[in-house]
Parts: sequence; structure tokens; C-alpha cells
Amino acid sequence: MKVEQISIFIENKSGRLAEVTGILGENGINIRALSLADTSDFGILRLIVDDSKKALKVLKEQKFTVSITQVIGVAVPDSPGGLSSILRTLDQHNVNVEYMYAFVERSGDNAVIIFRFDDVDEAIAALTQSGVKILPGHKITSI
Repeated sequence: MKVEQISIFIENKSGRLAEVTGILGENGINIRALSLADTSDFGILRLIVDDSKKALKVLKEQKFTVSITQVIGVAVPDSPGGLSSILRTLDQHNVNVEYMYAFVERSGDNAVIIFRFDDVDEAIAALTQSGVKILPGHKITSI
């Protein structure tokens, strides 16, 4: 159920994002989802890729500060209030969302959201207990 996410610390200057994506492309690594958070000096690029171990290796070889974290992909009803119902479930179980971002693929009648939690296993248990569909990691990385 968990998905490996690559997090890359990059300087906030022209060309750095192109450099990272170029390295991945040259090494045959396909980006499935991404999120970029920045400040005036640096950014954190978070990626779901089809080969996280290879991405980690090639980016480290190019001297990027990079790590792997665990996230989950949740099928969220693609209708008004769909995300709100998921967030209410998490709140009822006292599960903290650290961050989230949308995934660019639909899964049936659902949108897909990537979530990072302070306790991933607790979040999986709460969502599963509430009947929320969590997508398998291999499905996310193979879309």
C-alpha cells in the first residue's frame, strides 16, 4: 500500500529543475507525480517515479541531496466533498496529514491524492477501517 517518494533538495535558481528532470529522463526514469515547494533560496521537489531506487542512485551520483520517504495514494471520490470526507475520517482518528498533492490520473470515479502522514501505518489502518480505497504502490508507479 505504501509508495516510495523521492524528495530532492534543490537550489531555487534557473535550470535546477530542468537539470533534475533531465538526469531522470536520460536514465530512463519516468515521473508519475510531483510536487514542488519552495522558498526564496531552495526548494523540495517530491516525485513519484517508476524506479525510485535507480532515481536515488543517479541523483546522489550527481551530488543532489535526496531521500526516500513513504507516502500512500488514496482514491478520493471525484465529487464535491470527496476530499473533505477523507480528511474528516483522518481527523476522527487523530491522524495528522503532513502534506498532500494531487496525482494526475483518475481511478474509475475517483481522483487520486498522494498523502504524507506523520504515522503512515496509523493512517492506513484508519482509512482501511473506514472503507477508503488505498491504491497499491505498484499501481501508482506503473500508471
